[in-house]
Amino acid sequence: MASIEIRPDGPLAVSGPFELIDASGKPVVHAELTVKLCRCGGSQNKPFCDGTHKRNGFSGAREGEQARDKVKEYTAAGITIRDNRSVCVHAARCTEGLDTVFKYGERPWIDAAGGPVDAIVETVLACPSGALSCAVAGAEGKAEQWAPSITIQQDGPYAILGIEMPGVAFAQGVPVNRYTLCRCGLSKNKPFCDASHIEAGFKA
Repeated sequence: MASIEIRPDGPLAVSGPFELIDASGKPVVHAELTVKLCRCGGSQNKPFCDGTHKRNGFSGAREGEQARDKVKEYTAAGITIRDNRSVCVHAARCTEGLDTVFKYGERPWIDAAGGPVDAIVETVLACPSGALSCAVAGAEGKAEQWAPSITIQQDGPYAILGIEMPGVAFAQGVPVNRYTLCRCGLSKNKPFCDASHIEAGFKA
């Protein structure tokens, strides 16, 4: 079983069988049993760690995003959509995928009655960060099942599917096997991405 260890002020150490995928969808070859992925943003060998974190003063500490760790619910017949803004990475899979439900720039920005339940569930499952989750007909769905993979988002975070991260406190409502991890080194909510890479103009 694949798992991720967060090395203190260091890389992500990923062990077990998993697929590493680049931003274009192609597999990235890795021969090591434990793959160390950069999360300080400074490696010259991205996505792999080259030890730069030891020289650039990288800190893996959280800086206060816990205060924003809140889930808001939007309910309509047959479905409740949950949203936790503290971990949204602005991938726009929701607003571009189902804009009758997820309405960019509007308040409230989610209309749970704006689309069919099946389409809403499909769109929620496409959210890489896990900021969006849902319950259908008042009941929690089955645990999400994913083949273990890490997708390197273009100039953005690592999108994780089906890989455990023992010992790490997750934000409210975020599935433990669908989440995004910072690789620019600037998130205030480490190890999770908080979209700081966008404001900083991070380039990989």
